[in-house]
Amino acid sequence: MNGITYVRGDATAPQAKGVKIVAHVCNDLGGWGKGFVLAVSRRWSEPEAAYRRWHRDRARNDFGLGAAQFVQVEPYVWVANLVGQRGMRTGRSSGVPVRYEAIDAALGLLADRAGELGASVHMPRIGCGLAGGSWERVEPLVVGRLVERGIPVTVYDFGG
Repeated sequence: MNGITYVRGDATAPQAKGVKIVAHVCNDLGGWGKGFVLAVSRRWSEPEAAYRRWHRDRARNDFGLGAAQFVQVEPYVWVANLVGQRGMRTGRSSGVPVRYEAIDAALGLLADRAGELGASVHMPRIGCGLAGGSWERVEPLVVGRLVERGIPVTVYDFGG
């Protein structure tokens, strides 16, 4: 085992005691409207609003590939918007939008915040849905940045 707990369920309903951070990957275009973000927005309005503000004001902040934004949505729950994909997949595009080096950098920021908060981290298989990434490449990044620092990580596979 690599230290990640895998469960069936909804990552927006994290199953743990204490402070929890729900992490997911966003694109660098300010787009929010497909994939896991829809589940996030069904549960909380703040992460989408914060992400859109962050993107809109990007000339004056750290928005960009590898950045992370943390939004408190409940007393013990935060959402981490991790910018880990370049653009979005369209009918004409070739290649995938996922950027592993950006996910790695954002996971480093996530680890720092989780450490400060004493939080566990909950996520779908980040970067592997609409971003088109491979879990075989993302999982070692999660292990290296989070698990090896002693941060509990649960990955949720939806459905079934």
